[in-house]
Amino acid sequence: MRGDLARDEAPPPAPRRAAGWQPTTVLGALLPLVGRARPPRTSRAGIRLEGLRRTADIAAPIAARVSYLRAGERDAPRLILVHGTPGDASQWADYLMQPPPRLDVVALDRLGFGASGPDGAVPSLDAQAAAVAALLGPRERPSILVGHSLGGPVVAQVAARHPDRVAAVVFLAAALDPELERIHPLQHVGTWAPVRGLLGRTLRNANAELMALKPELERLAPQLASIRAPVVIVHGTADDRVPLANVAYLQRRLSAARVVETVVLDDADHFLPWRAAPAVRDAIARALVLSC
Repeated sequence: MRGDLARDEAPPPAPRRAAGWQPTTVLGALLPLVGRARPPRTSRAGIRLEGLRRTADIAAPIAARVSYLRAGERDAPRLILVHGTPGDASQWADYLMQPPPRLDVVALDRLGFGASGPDGAVPSLDAQAAAVAALLGPRERPSILVGHSLGGPVVAQVAARHPDRVAAVVFLAAALDPELERIHPLQHVGTWAPVRGLLGRTLRNANAELMALKPELERLAPQLASIRAPVVIVHGTADDRVPLANVAYLQRRLSAARVVETVVLDDADHFLPWRAAPAVRDAIARALVLSC
């Protein structure tokens, strides 16, 4: 994930504080930097999705209420869909309205987004993983985890911490390599009080997550060798937000995984759940097979 800038992209000019300067001067330039996982379109199924909404409470490492959407077959293995940053559960609308077969599908609003608490950012992968772990299926039916973008390290943390309860993992355009992370100077501007208020909760929290991501990934790195579940990696060659080099990093680090399968999509960009849905559904189906 590199602060959402391709390496060869020239940084925008620094904001000027001349007379008449307003925080909105940099707002337009800042939004793309923290919009790493925002889908290219919004769901039209909002009313129907709200009928699927449920909540769960977690107590540690922070106390918060987690909001999630649930569809599919209730007695089947659970599939948990984890969005990136920013985002919310409704971004998985197509997978909830037409659930993959033979699965109990859950999509959550990650902590700090959507209808989940708290109001502020929760950059800790440990805390984000705790919210996902609270939604894992019963021990006799281990869950399949799907993480897109920053959701990738979140599901990796869950799989490392709960190897007996995770049946398979699918990484979609996932950011795991800390050496590929970059913070753009304008992201620091996003922490200034006048600009932070203009960003609103969603983008403000996304910016905080991205600025803290590199050290979080460094702490996660040694835990990747604890993932035993089979893994399917899907990444596009035209992803300018999370570089393809993350695939090689995962392949090296997942030394204990039962199997690691990789699908590289030519010319596919970062928005795989929406622009490469058939490949994503194929990856989920493959994960289900590998989990048996």
